[in-house]
Amino acid sequence: MRMNDTNVIYGINGPVVTVKESHSFSMMEMVYVGEERLVGEVIGITSELTTIQVYEETTGLRPGEPVTGTGSPMNVTLGPGILDNIFDGIERPLKAIEEKSGAFISRGSSVSALDEGREWDVALRVKPGDEVKGGDIYAVCPETPIIEHRCMVPPALSGVIESVKPDGKHRVNDTVAVLRDKRGALHELTLCQHWPIRTPRPVAQRLQTTLPLITGQRVIDTLFPIAKGGTAAIPGGFGTGKTMTQHQLAKWCDADIIIYVGCGERGNEMSQVLDEFSELVDPKSGRPMTDRTVLIANTSNMPVAAREASIYTGITLAEYYRDMGYHVAIMADSTSRWAEALREISGRLEEMPAEEGFPAYLPSRLSEFYERAGMSVNLNGSDGSVTIIGAVSPQGSDFSEPVTQNTKRFTRCFWALDKALAYARHYPAINWTQSYSEYFIDLDPWYTENLGEEFIKYRRRINRLLQEESQLMEIVKLIGSDVLPDDQKLVIETARVIRVGFLQQNAFHQDDTFVPLEKQKQMMRVILYLYRKARQLVSASVPISNILETGLFDKLVKMKYDIPNNRLDLFDEYIAEIDRLLAELVAS
Repeated sequence: MRMNDTNVIYGINGPVVTVKESHSFSMMEMVYVGEERLVGEVIGITSELTTIQVYEETTGLRPGEPVTGTGSPMNVTLGPGILDNIFDGIERPLKAIEEKSGAFISRGSSVSALDEGREWDVALRVKPGDEVKGGDIYAVCPETPIIEHRCMVPPALSGVIESVKPDGKHRVNDTVAVLRDKRGALHELTLCQHWPIRTPRPVAQRLQTTLPLITGQRVIDTLFPIAKGGTAAIPGGFGTGKTMTQHQLAKWCDADIIIYVGCGERGNEMSQVLDEFSELVDPKSGRPMTDRTVLIANTSNMPVAAREASIYTGITLAEYYRDMGYHVAIMADSTSRWAEALREISGRLEEMPAEEGFPAYLPSRLSEFYERAGMSVNLNGSDGSVTIIGAVSPQGSDFSEPVTQNTKRFTRCFWALDKALAYARHYPAINWTQSYSEYFIDLDPWYTENLGEEFIKYRRRINRLLQEESQLMEIVKLIGSDVLPDDQKLVIETARVIRVGFLQQNAFHQDDTFVPLEKQKQMMRVILYLYRKARQLVSASVPISNILETGLFDKLVKMKYDIPNNRLDLFDEYIAEIDRLLAELVAS
């Protein structure tokens, strides 16, 4: 720590502080500002001024107060105790701050990110004389009942283990092993390490994304899948269900660990997340959901600069657990609020604005964030992934605005939320004509191997029917549906079953909130079977009105509720009933 390089504040403009005629700071260096030692970061250096971005409220700060450098970049502490915790945008634990200062966060709160007094049941994985390199696991401990924390050698360090402590109870800052590098220098290995938030953690090899992130949401898993290690954007206007969709994904996706970043969202939404996650039971383990979840709460009334840092804090924590060999999903809600923070700080820096006032470097910042996703071979040889799902909040649901358009450039999944669907209570309100996924080529081999070629065929037919309905509805709006021939009326009726009975999902129903892939396949099979049989009857001049009177279409709308997830054999009964009723119709 370079604590003797002290300078004084020259100017204050909101979260932006300047220091005059200082040559002791480095770019992106973490500093302490003012008598209360507010956390800041150097974002600009000229021969005359050093510009600092302060991550806490600067009200009451005065020129002449000291600015102290640390000699290190803005970083986070990585170690056991991250899970089942709630942090703000710069990894300050909100529970510990509440115990110290009450319900309101006091400025300059110097609370350690991890509980330094808590003892962990540590088992060493190395012995004296072992050669280790960056990423190798030297100690493990049960961080939660379902997640094993693996302490790894820092990426840039390698050498021979000189000594180790015995297995047993240790704190995060206790030295559990000593490493001697090639130069003969000794390095103490504790249960934690530090990492700069703006620097991606290294990997041994990037892998192709070939495994789907199974979410249990039919419109996503079937029509617009995302891969583990992939990127997705969820754009939508106010009230279209961005946060609700991300909640569903966080609860039910098959990632090992969830990082939820509430970036600039309303406080009541974040409190709802905290309440829901504390009560929710993880379906895989039967334990509370919080045992594998990290929450970063940076609400709209918190300092705007910390909003900009919260995204990087979240992705760094995700990379850390990926390096242990876990599959991690990070939910960023929302990147639009993060971009607005960039715009505000850029305006205070008097930078030349680009489109809609956003800084010209908005695209590069978005790409820096989304490009940290991926499936990889870690330095220790394990496989892991980071999947990024970012919500976008375009004003007035205008998808042509800069944040949405630039996000589309760097993500391969686009789940466009539709205000009309949301107001009609169709959830998830993902518009099937505007959304897309570019992961089909990567994931289709997995679907073929695990679900058969029929799954892909069903998906294509479902898509084709939805597209046909979209075209037919343009005609219906002009001249009505009565003039359509029966085969086109059948397409509209089948598409209604697909929309209401398949794409629409009830998050509060025990069987419909999460649907296994096999059940999704069987639902498509039955819907398409009815369409094929009905089309044969229509071709044989049987009126569509007579087919609808059998009630089969309405029955298929309700099959998502009537068939439990563990009774897939009931789908055969639906097939038999379709054959029976349609045969009776022909006979009559």
